Amino acid sequence: MNNTAYNGKISDILLARNIIEAGELEKIEKDASTKGMRLEKYLTEKKLVTGIQMTLALAEYLNIKPITLSHFTPNPELMDVIPKEIMAKRMAIPITRLGSNLTIAIGDPFDLMAIDEISTITGLSITSLVAPEDEIGEALSKIFAQSTQGLDMEELMQGGGSDIEIVEDKESEASLDEMLESAEGAPVIRMVNMILVEALRTGASDIHIEPMEKRLRLRYRIDGALVERPSPPKALQAAVTSRIKIMSDLDIAERRIPQDGRFNIKALSKEVDLRVSVLPTSHGEKIVMRILDKSSLSPSLASLGLDKIAEDAMTYAIQQPHGIILVTGPTGSGKTTTLYSCLQDINKPDINIITCEDPVEYQIEGINQVQMNANVGLTFASSLRSILRQDPDVILVGEIRDAETAEISIKAALTGHLVLSTLHTNDAPGAVTRLIDMGTEPFMLGSCLILAQAQRLYRRLCTSCRKTTTINEKVLKANHINPHYFSGDKIYKAVGCPRCNNGYKGRGAIMEVMLVNDQIREGILAGATAGELREIARANGMLSLKDVGLTRVKDGLTSLEAAIEVTGGE
Repeated sequence: MNNTAYNGKISDILLARNIIEAGELEKIEKDASTKGMRLEKYLTEKKLVTGIQMTLALAEYLNIKPITLSHFTPNPELMDVIPKEIMAKRMAIPITRLGSNLTIAIGDPFDLMAIDEISTITGLSITSLVAPEDEIGEALSKIFAQSTQGLDMEELMQGGGSDIEIVEDKESEASLDEMLESAEGAPVIRMVNMILVEALRTGASDIHIEPMEKRLRLRYRIDGALVERPSPPKALQAAVTSRIKIMSDLDIAERRIPQDGRFNIKALSKEVDLRVSVLPTSHGEKIVMRILDKSSLSPSLASLGLDKIAEDAMTYAIQQPHGIILVTGPTGSGKTTTLYSCLQDINKPDINIITCEDPVEYQIEGINQVQMNANVGLTFASSLRSILRQDPDVILVGEIRDAETAEISIKAALTGHLVLSTLHTNDAPGAVTRLIDMGTEPFMLGSCLILAQAQRLYRRLCTSCRKTTTINEKVLKANHINPHYFSGDKIYKAVGCPRCNNGYKGRGAIMEVMLVNDQIREGILAGATAGELREIARANGMLSLKDVGLTRVKDGLTSLEAAIEVTGGE
């Protein structure tokens, strides 16, 4: 193999392959330099370049071979050569061994310390291949899942737990040192660490630890569905609860009232926030931890994978100088992700963006974020009044919950500010009637409303195991779908394989976007009902949630059952 590396720069390769535009390169390099990041890390983290594109560019630059792990099956005999914690820490996986030479796949071929460390630990000479980091992460998840399959939590603990670093405020260090013994020491720490790391590996959004009469149940919410996992011993229920309370800086002696907290951890090469809720139940305290992974945030609206109508309408709306944009949907439907994607599209040095949130879920550079605190009188309404004196261009209101917040938000939109907010309604037209029910004058709302949107998250089919299927006409009839709607289309169903969760892997957004035009504005002023506004909007090209969901089925992205699950039969 020729060991002569490419003499130019990675950027030259990306330009030659038309992966990035020459006109954008200077700004990208400047931004990467400002953040102290290598160019290739910056490009992949910001999703300006796909993992595969960067892998091929790195392979050409360093003159090493690329490898894809999309259909990689781990060799059990090699999995003990490198300790699993080193594989996770260094994002490297053994591929083959020939005598004293070990070939590994690594996500960052510039990480020479990783290669040296693996060589020292194994006593073997290392040949490295470069692979996309996301594929390495998936392969690691498969390896760890296989290694823990069939074991209960007590057996898992014998392995010593997983490496995890708790990022704590200095103020809480003293209390942590004092209270560690009450959590019964290292075994419980290892157990809680294992629960957290396993959740990160599986891509869970929430961790549920639920006390039952005779057992302690552990469940992860993965792609919107709760999945039960090996449970901690019931005898350690109090210790596990105390350990999580210590990490969250909560009162471990208080077991009678609900408590809320949060903490930050570093594990599996990422840093995530966890929002903790503790609720007293008849058999002890139930704990739910919401995982907030900033790296999973979409960097722009374009990366959300919306249909063209929704993307064009949302892009138009956020480019307006003033007015109000309303995002609606039930809890857990991705409203926060959509709003943050909008903010990141307009987050520029010449725009002053201020948010008031309860709580602040993700901290974003360049945006002023205010955490609500009702205990000291800092509510959405009171913070909005102060924000309007801070010379804002764009204001994000976490949620319009009452008439006072609605009134101030509307007035802010009427006085030259772009306001983004959320409401709990079932569809886009319902946002209009909800605000009017709160006491907003129709003529004020009609004057400033730019767009109302409703969204849901659907489960994506696993492309490795999905299979074609025929549509049951009874299902179409029961859900008021034209029996000929899917004629000539290839429709898929969920199957299930080691790479996914019962045939599904990941989620995507579907949106019903009502862009306000003169006809809809006239309807608002005339006091039209939500149903009447819906008819006007659909006549003007709006696609309902059900329409968009069925389109995703036609595109092979989800199953008919999963689409109906989130959009209903209407």
